[in-house]
Amino acid sequence: MTKALISPGKYVQGKNIIENLNEYVENYETPISIILDKNIQNLVQNKIEKGLKNKNYEIELFNGECSKKEISRLKKKIKSYEGQFIIGIGGGKTLDTAKAVAYKLNIPVGILPTIAATDAPCSALSVIYTEEGEFEEYLFLPKNPDIVLVDSELVAKAPVRFLTSGMGDALATYFEAQASSLTENVNMSGGTSTETAIALGKLCFDTLLEYGVSAKKSCEANVVTEPLEKIIEANTLLSGLGFESGGIAAAHSIHNGFTVLEETHDKTHGEKVAFSTIAHLILAKKKTEEIQEVIDFCKDVGLPTTLKDLGITDINQEKILKVAKASCKEGETIHNMPAEMTPDKVKNAILLADKMGRK
Repeated sequence: MTKALISPGKYVQGKNIIENLNEYVENYETPISIILDKNIQNLVQNKIEKGLKNKNYEIELFNGECSKKEISRLKKKIKSYEGQFIIGIGGGKTLDTAKAVAYKLNIPVGILPTIAATDAPCSALSVIYTEEGEFEEYLFLPKNPDIVLVDSELVAKAPVRFLTSGMGDALATYFEAQASSLTENVNMSGGTSTETAIALGKLCFDTLLEYGVSAKKSCEANVVTEPLEKIIEANTLLSGLGFESGGIAAAHSIHNGFTVLEETHDKTHGEKVAFSTIAHLILAKKKTEEIQEVIDFCKDVGLPTTLKDLGITDINQEKILKVAKASCKEGETIHNMPAEMTPDKVKNAILLADKMGRK
């Protein structure tokens, strides 16, 4: 079986990257189209103006949902003035939208996350949602972003919830890569897992355990420290390379299942993935001690370990079965698990994860 690993063309991480954008985009054609999360416009617009001084660029505000409608709207707008290079600036949905629009227009894309909340920046993937926020499909892209620029100063000043959410997303990386490697399914790289991808996933997990708590405290103090830099790298680069070239499995499918419940819609991607990782470990028949280590980590950094933490207070078998059925749809990555996955198995794993998390 052919093995494969893919990655962005270039990854740059450090302080004040956004104010020095000219240094990183000089090889790209103009006009540049900035797809910007409108919620952070006041925070970063002056920095963008400084960073792209004397460059021809337009700012397009992102409306909040990575949907087919929003992708089509932005594509039409950028095509109208023949934009040559897109830079997505914001959170995961903004970045996924920028990647999708660049793909539709067949132009290069740069990614500048303002939070370290997901591994979306590095991937050749956009997660498409409905206008109402329910998961719809994965859009697999032919290549990764041309350049990823992570400004650690911006991340340090963002709400700490985003950093912990990124840790929740990264938490699944190693365990899903493990499961995928056992079944030798073709992953998003177009081949099976390389040893490099598995090792990156393990490094990601080890980094979370060692530096997660300290990084959270740094973010709470709005200061850039070495632990924070390490967690930014784990959340963004290690998790990104690990999930894409290592593979994903039950944790992300169960996350997708939770999106069918309206009460989870105010929870972040990483918060849902964190709890779903506990259920994944149960489905993978991991030892109690290993599951407990993950639960303890989640509690230490403030990630969900119970259904109540996800906003689900009215817990009943029918509701959880609905989540489980959505998790097991044809084409979902839960079928990368070594054993057959059924809605009943997933429902029971979710309920057991909740019980273990409440102890």
